[in-house]
Amino acid sequence: MSSTPWMDVVLQALPDWLATRRWFAGKDRPIDAVQALETTVLVDGDPALVHLVVEVRQGDRRDVYQLLVGARRAQAPDVPAAAVIEVDDGVTMYEASGDADLTSELLGLLAREATIGDVSFRLEPDVVLDAGLRGRPITSEQSNTSLVFGSQYILKLFRRLSPGLNKDLVLHRALRDAGCQHIAQPLGSIAGRFDGQETTLGMVQQFFPDAADGWAMATTSVRDLMADPGTAPEEHGGDFSGEARRLGQAVAHVHADLARALGTADVGPDELAGKVRTMTARLDAVAADVPQLAPHVPGIRAALERVRELPTPLRSQYVHGDLHLGQVLRTVGGWTVIDFEGEPAAPLEERAALRSPLRDVAGMLRSFDYAAHQLLVGQPDDVQALTYGALNWAQVNRDAFCEGYASVSDLGDPREHAVLLTALELDKAVYEVGYEHANRPDWLEVPLSSIARIVEGVA
Repeated sequence: MSSTPWMDVVLQALPDWLATRRWFAGKDRPIDAVQALETTVLVDGDPALVHLVVEVRQGDRRDVYQLLVGARRAQAPDVPAAAVIEVDDGVTMYEASGDADLTSELLGLLAREATIGDVSFRLEPDVVLDAGLRGRPITSEQSNTSLVFGSQYILKLFRRLSPGLNKDLVLHRALRDAGCQHIAQPLGSIAGRFDGQETTLGMVQQFFPDAADGWAMATTSVRDLMADPGTAPEEHGGDFSGEARRLGQAVAHVHADLARALGTADVGPDELAGKVRTMTARLDAVAADVPQLAPHVPGIRAALERVRELPTPLRSQYVHGDLHLGQVLRTVGGWTVIDFEGEPAAPLEERAALRSPLRDVAGMLRSFDYAAHQLLVGQPDDVQALTYGALNWAQVNRDAFCEGYASVSDLGDPREHAVLLTALELDKAVYEVGYEHANRPDWLEVPLSSIARIVEGVA
């Protein structure tokens, strides 16, 4: 079945359909135009599979996304109605990540290292893939799409594309070469061309079928504690502090391996002042949109300004960039850190920049605070015992994480770098305020209350 006629139909239908996708970043703005940049037929016939790269224009913003588009004359199996882009002349056109018949073809293309047009499928050195496995999508992801094949592999497709190699692939390769024990091994990748550069479209990695999600483990511990609010975390059967300490050690090992593999750089006073300006600009932008932040702005600004006074040079290096409890897995062998892409909403140059390792530490400390307080959202204000329990749980696990980190890292205890760590944690909390205001207003009090506590503690 020729792809040309029905691809025109797909492009006409995409503006309305894209706005319904969790991974589409422009849902808050109207789409002015969608233009095809690359169209590559990966599987011809019925069903067909087409790799489509489109440019989405929204005002002066230009974003590039990739899609896997399937087409069948018969009803597509295992494809939810929401995945259907259009039906025309008896052909159903749909987002194909849920079609196991077609996604299994991707694994086959990887296994034989095929090249079709500008799309190349490559294996890492000494890797052999079992091409006979069927894929199934992971439905919890928001920014990208991941497919699991059997119990062995996971293929991540990067939805929003930027020219060049994706940081996730680059850092995983560096950590593998450094012998890091806290990552899922990279097994292969998919590459295309965008703006004249080779661009990472996806990567396949080792999959851990029995792994537990760090966020789920932590919130289960909090939930168990809330069931008996008079009990201290360390006295409770659901105590998480041992895991928090081991997690701190794992993150420190990852930082050390990244520094050894890719080097470090010194941050001088001028660059440090620039980083303060960036954080202050973010504060001003969020405060302009969220009036509830206004009472805390002077205290936040003062904490950020203290960073200028730190003795230099400070160390910077490649870091995870978006570290939180949802980005770590507890496997039989210990903690595994995943998704080194960085904050998906951040510009590519910001995600690729060297940063203080304390940026990751601050992200994890914020995540412990979120895990502790998320069960209080919507609860009566007078639940003092629960609030005390949440604060206590968060502090115990924040301390345990820092102790674990200090036992491995040559930076020592993160808490000894209080000025920088506090500024980075406040910067992260300001970002959270903006996110919650735009997406989950009921959760806004979680980062706001944290900011109030942090500012009070450094006043």
